[in-house]
Amino acid sequence: MSIFNKKINPSPFAILPFKQPIDRMAIVLMLVLSVLIGLLLLSGDRTAPRVREFTWENKQIGAEDTGFILTFFRPMNQSSVEENLKLEPPLPGKFSWAGRRMAYTLTDPAPYGVTYTVKLAGATDKYFGDNNQNKGTPMQPFSSSFRSRDRAFAYIGVQGETESRLMLVNLTSSDSKPIPLTPKDLVVTDFKPYPDSDRILFSATDRSIARTRGTLNQELFTVTTGLNPQSGSGTQQKYPAGRIDKILDSKDYQNLKFDLSADGKIIVIQRVNRRNPGDFSPWIVEEKLAPRPLENEQGGDFMIRPDSKSMVISQKQGLAIVPLKPEADPVEFLPKYEQVLGMARDNSAAAYVKYNSDFTRSLFILDNQGAEQEILRIPGSIIGVYFDPRQDKGSEVQRLYCLLAQRLKTESYKEQPFIAAIDLKKEGTRLVGTIKPLLVLPNQLDTQISLSPDGLALIFDQSVTAATPSAADSPRNDSGQSIATSRLWLLPLVEIPADGSPAKVQPEELPFAGYHPRWLP
Repeated sequence: MSIFNKKINPSPFAILPFKQPIDRMAIVLMLVLSVLIGLLLLSGDRTAPRVREFTWENKQIGAEDTGFILTFFRPMNQSSVEENLKLEPPLPGKFSWAGRRMAYTLTDPAPYGVTYTVKLAGATDKYFGDNNQNKGTPMQPFSSSFRSRDRAFAYIGVQGETESRLMLVNLTSSDSKPIPLTPKDLVVTDFKPYPDSDRILFSATDRSIARTRGTLNQELFTVTTGLNPQSGSGTQQKYPAGRIDKILDSKDYQNLKFDLSADGKIIVIQRVNRRNPGDFSPWIVEEKLAPRPLENEQGGDFMIRPDSKSMVISQKQGLAIVPLKPEADPVEFLPKYEQVLGMARDNSAAAYVKYNSDFTRSLFILDNQGAEQEILRIPGSIIGVYFDPRQDKGSEVQRLYCLLAQRLKTESYKEQPFIAAIDLKKEGTRLVGTIKPLLVLPNQLDTQISLSPDGLALIFDQSVTAATPSAADSPRNDSGQSIATSRLWLLPLVEIPADGSPAKVQPEELPFAGYHPRWLP
């Protein structure tokens, strides 16, 4: 065909020489950039490495915050980072790595009321090897800070304007004067702080009703503390101290003992039907849900476990672990014990009391694997037990702080209360407890103790009951006796001698009259 015989003129497709100056300039720039890129690839990235993120930067941490993470822009020489990381004041901990992320896990909770500085300088990247055969690129110096929560506690006042009111003391503040959280027209009987310390759950009765009918008509409230921890899962709105919200009324049911879960999301309260006193059971109260009774469960004293999924409740045949959520384990019975007094924060162990036939009482430690061990038998009472959150004594030793009472050899039955530390250590398969008395309390069986969240101090009260009957709305202890006055004491927990000799601890009397003190988390 003629189309195949036609000659094609190649001139339109021919590459012409670059006659314009701009063309020659573009070629030169391309060559220069190519050379620079090649040199950069051959020499490597020499920009200084730096910290990309610090999870505790300018934050306030609590005892539940166990470690922070540093994220770098590039892989680092791990040993150089670990050698050059400085915390002031020092906080012992352990390092772990995952790529460019370094985690530092605290050995003990950070002491409260302290501002900490984190500094890192002199560390290098790992592009040139971890064995320092060639020095890596030094990083840009890093410095940041964080602080621990304020050291604060709450108590119930006993005198004057503070009588039966919930009071807050911030020991970290420059002005540690007690702040009243509740008004004068409410008679407070008990309280539990929320885990973020921003609110307190409390039971109270209107004073006008309490004067005529006592405190059997108590209702459940929350009150804000004015503290903003700035830690936790989300950003919280800060409210001034003293904002009160009613949680539960007493119109149809009488409200008795209550407990608050460790995550602050569940309240368990013992309620009695006013029309049918035989209808009494624990009720579950959750935010944005209607209160509901815990079906087929009747019992006495109870305590929510640290996992916030179940609770231990006393029954006729001992104790039972009862689920609070559908996904929790089924009911488990503990017929050997009569009382639960304390639980480890990580839910690894709990302290139970057994009443013996020889009128002594035994303290047992039961771990989450089902292993149990009697660590103490005493002719008297075991009143309170706290697990020490600190682990600086080594992972093989666990310490308990206890409020005990020794029976005295007198004609009439008397007990001598005292505060003691019990060090637990494994010897083979056995758990052996060594008791070390800290402080003798003169005839104060109604004393209540509270261990600070950082494990560095105990706070306790010493109340004096009234000799004559007083008004129905006056402060009363757990036995129902009217309290005439009560002192508060702070006991610093210094290092206890290893040889078992008495620890030289001196309690400090606080200038506040009150009872039932509790540290805020």
